[in-house]
This record gives sequence, structure tokens and C-alpha cells, in this order.
Amino acid sequence: MFLSGLIFLIVYFFLATEKLEKTVAVLLGAFFMFALRLVPFEYALAAIDLNVIFLLVGMMTCVFILSKTGFFEWIAVLVAKKAKGRPISIMLLFITVTAVLSSVLDNVTTIILLAPVTILIMEILEISPVPFLILEVIASNIGGTATLIGDPPNILIGSRAHLTFNEFLLHLGPVICVVFLIFGLSAFFIFRKSWQVPQRVKLRVTQALPHLAIIDRKNMIRALGVLALIFAGFFTHGITGIEPGIIALCGSMLMLVVCRSDIDATFMRVEWGVIFFFIGLFIVVSALEYTGVINMLAGMLINLAGTNLFFLCMAILFGSALFSSFLDNIPFVITMIPLIQQVIAHLAEVQGIIDPALIQEKIASPLWWSLALGACLGGNGTLIGASANVVMSKISERNNHHISFGRFFKYGFLFMIQSVLISAFCLWLMYFYQARF
Repeated sequence: MFLSGLIFLIVYFFLATEKLEKTVAVLLGAFFMFALRLVPFEYALAAIDLNVIFLLVGMMTCVFILSKTGFFEWIAVLVAKKAKGRPISIMLLFITVTAVLSSVLDNVTTIILLAPVTILIMEILEISPVPFLILEVIASNIGGTATLIGDPPNILIGSRAHLTFNEFLLHLGPVICVVFLIFGLSAFFIFRKSWQVPQRVKLRVTQALPHLAIIDRKNMIRALGVLALIFAGFFTHGITGIEPGIIALCGSMLMLVVCRSDIDATFMRVEWGVIFFFIGLFIVVSALEYTGVINMLAGMLINLAGTNLFFLCMAILFGSALFSSFLDNIPFVITMIPLIQQVIAHLAEVQGIIDPALIQEKIASPLWWSLALGACLGGNGTLIGASANVVMSKISERNNHHISFGRFFKYGFLFMIQSVLISAFCLWLMYFYQARF
């Protein structure tokens, strides 16, 4: 436990200080986990979430093929023109679109689609896209919390706790609407005077002809048709049982064929640094799981609150948010689920409740929603807290706009604390306010 925890802290030090490239840091950490025999090779391989890897490779391939048609340039010019070149209007528009898309797709796919458009718009306006990208990915993680399919932790919780899409939407949807509204207002007041666009640039934008940006209309229509099929697969994956990663990977292969794109040139544009970053991170965290570090920390978190349901919910909410800021939330949620199931059984026994429906309503629901809100919203805390954050930073770096750990932390952690505090109030209002009377 000591060695695996020490290696993780060293890796995290390099991630936070950026003294080593992120991918190099996590892969070296993974190597030392194997070299010191802190995790079996087979266990670590099983911990690599191929659904995430396939989803990333598939969507990156699709985005590159679509980008060659001029589609993103067309969207960029059109949005900038409709907003009359006002950055604050573009920011509010894009964070709203991002949040909505992330609730019906997954947040990684949403960022892969919207980040290139954002960068293009900001280049047209001659201002830095970094603040816009940070706000977008925060909005993405907030929106993804609202539904069963929006964020991987919700998929895990829904599967293990037997919660439906409608239950997620009914219980978390209103909370996330409040969280997003306050986030949007906060972002508006923080950034409303941050950008000054020269009149000549505004004039150039308002007089632009968006359709001239399209350079291959036929392949654009084909690519969008395949993308529509991929999205249909995402929407129906709960019925078909086909994982989103498989859908994205197969869809990208279909797009390669339909658009007659060169496979070697296309695969060269996949962000392999991102892919291997996730592989290394899965391995490092699997060693923390295998040696019992995550289990010990999660157990301590729950034991501190005793049998008081409100304190348990708050401990899970804030503890999950904190851990998910610094660890990948997927393995953390996997570890927390059986612990919460034990807590539910224990509290039901203490309170003498045997009716399953009553147990779900009075005990289980607030605990599960606390975990979902904490794990998903906690991803906004740091640059490595959520998969979408890492993907966004890599896309930004590829376009020569570096996003440091510290700069993301400056905004992300504060917005994360804000959203978790709002969630805590909403949970208290939904489950504990009436209990006082």
C-alpha cells in the first residue's frame, strides 16, 4: 500500500507541476507498478476500460474525417456571425449547447466535437480559446451528470443499483439545472469584461459567408449521415446492449469506407498521447485498487459518518468529489458501490425496514444520488479529474494553446466546490428537510 501510494503521489506531482509530459509520467508510473510487483499484469489489463479507449479512437477518427470537409469551419463562422462577434454571447451559447449534448451523449464525445469548433471561432475573433475550452469542459461534466448515459460513473451506478434512465433524469435533472444555471451566471459575471474584440474583426465576422468554408459537400453529407447512425447507436445502446465504444469504433470504420479516407493518414491524426495517457492512468489506479489503498480510503470516509444518513450522504458527496478531482472517478465508483450496498443493508437492519421499495426510497436513493453527483461533478476539480478534461487539453495543445494544470485548477476547483455545495443543499431539500417536521 505504501509503495503504490508513493508512486501515485510522485506521478501526480509530475502531472501537477508539468515537469514531465503527462503521458510519460503515467506510463513511467505504470512501469514501476509492474516492476515492483504491486499489481499483477492480468489484473492491470482487466482494469483498462476498452470502452473508453475505443470511444476515444472512434470519435477522434470521425472528427478528423469530418474536419477535412470544412464542416467545423462552417459551424465556426456561422456561430460567430449569429453572435455578431460578441465573445460573451458565444461563450454562453456554447456552454449551454455543451451541457445539453453531454446529457444525451457522453461528455468525451461532446468535447471531441465542440472543441475544434471553439478554437476556430476564437481564432477568427483573434482571442485565446483557453478560457472558453475550460468553461466548456466544466459545462460538459455538469450536463453529463443529469442522465444515465451522460457520464461513465452514472452508467456503473445505474447498472449495479438497478436505476433507470427516467429515475436519473427525474432526481438529478432538476439538481443539474440549478447547478448549471448558477454556473452560467457565475461565468458571465467573471468573464463579461475579459474580452475586447476590435471593430474590424466584428465587421469581418458579420460580413462573412459561412457556406464558403465548405470544401467537400458530398463527403460532409456522407460523414454526417454516418455520425447520425453513431448517435442513434448511442441513444439505443441500453436496448441493444452494444457498448458506446464499439459503436464509435465501428462507425469510424464505416466512415472511412464511405468517405474513401486514407486509413494511414487518418490514424496518424488520432491523439495517441491521450490514448496512452488513459491506459497508463488505468494501470496506476488499478495498483491502488489491488493494494487496498482506494478501499481503505473509501472505508474511512464511510466509517467517519457512522449511521447518520444525512452525514453519510454528505461524506459520500464531498468525499467522492474530492477523490474524483485527483483520481479517475470510474475505479473509485466501482470501489464505492459495494461499500454503499453494505451501508444500505446495515441502515435498513438498524431501522427495521424490510420493504425493498421503502428501503430504496428512504435509504438507498439519497446515497446513490450523492455518489453520482460527487463523482461526476468532482471531475471538474483538476485537469485529470475527468476523461473529457484530458481530451480537451490535448486538443488545445495540438492547436498550440497550452492549458496548464494550475490554470485549469484556478477555475475548475472553484466551480466544482460551488456545484457540490448546491448539490448538498438540493439533497437536503429533497430528502431531509421534511424529516425535521
